[in-house]
Amino acid sequence: MPELTAPASSPAASAVPTDAVKALRRFNRFFTQRIGVLEPYLGSELSLTEVRVLYELAHQPGITARELALALSLDAGYLSRLLKRFESLGWLARATDAHDARQQRLSLTEAGHAAFAPLQQRSRDAAAALLAPLAPAARDELVRALARVETLFDPEPRPLRTAVLRDPAPGDLGWVVQQHGEVYAREYGWDGRFEAAVADIAAQWLRTTDPAWEKGWIAELDGQRVGSIFVIRHSPEVAQLRLLVLRPEARGLGLGGKLVDECIAFARARGYRQMILWTHSCLEAARALYAARGFVRDDTEPHEGYGSGPLLAERWSMPLTTA
Repeated sequence: MPELTAPASSPAASAVPTDAVKALRRFNRFFTQRIGVLEPYLGSELSLTEVRVLYELAHQPGITARELALALSLDAGYLSRLLKRFESLGWLARATDAHDARQQRLSLTEAGHAAFAPLQQRSRDAAAALLAPLAPAARDELVRALARVETLFDPEPRPLRTAVLRDPAPGDLGWVVQQHGEVYAREYGWDGRFEAAVADIAAQWLRTTDPAWEKGWIAELDGQRVGSIFVIRHSPEVAQLRLLVLRPEARGLGLGGKLVDECIAFARARGYRQMILWTHSCLEAARALYAARGFVRDDTEPHEGYGSGPLLAERWSMPLTTA
């Protein structure tokens, strides 16, 4: 039988005081037990690593396998086998990069989002339940402490960026219209008819909005406007999500998800029973955000488009109350 030997400690590790090592290990045991790392995925056949991969695919559509392996510190061979399994289940789509044919961009299919959404919601519910007993001041203190821990352990600290969601102010709706026109023209080739449609929605909002039932948010990053979203009353029991836009430099930071989450939370707090939205099949990033939060596609219909050829319009919905 071969002799088992413990790995040699590095000089740096040997210099760490024993009390500090014990304190970190004690906290790790405490927090692992408290947060229940594996509990959100009980009842699922997926491993924790597989769920982490699904999370990245859901929140970073278009990521490459190499980027995914680096982000999660996974062996390339193991990740390749895992991705092939997802593909066999119909959860993974591959697309050749438009600028580099050697690269494949990965994203979840609708089936993949459907498989991941309940796991993510279970994880969110578990985190919310853990934080619920804390007073608001204690929660704020915890969030600051967690941010400090992350900063201390990050070997390459990223510059701090301040993201804020605020109420619309005078001049913001004009900016929302402009951004829709610019972003969709640049990324999808849509013409002025789309900008005009957005302008009609914005004008109606300014004329008729009811603050008791409707609300909008402007996202700022480092003091600059980068996104928007609005909740509009479609009927007494149905809220409608509209005018979601996010500038390219603000993507990948979780702001799009935060905007959608604010809409859902507001609609639930007002007692709406359902939320609906209209989108197009080509808007993959937005559709991924909706699917990850429990929206499902109800209907599709051809749309003449906005100068870039025919489109497929989609109606999505999600219940806001539990039966």
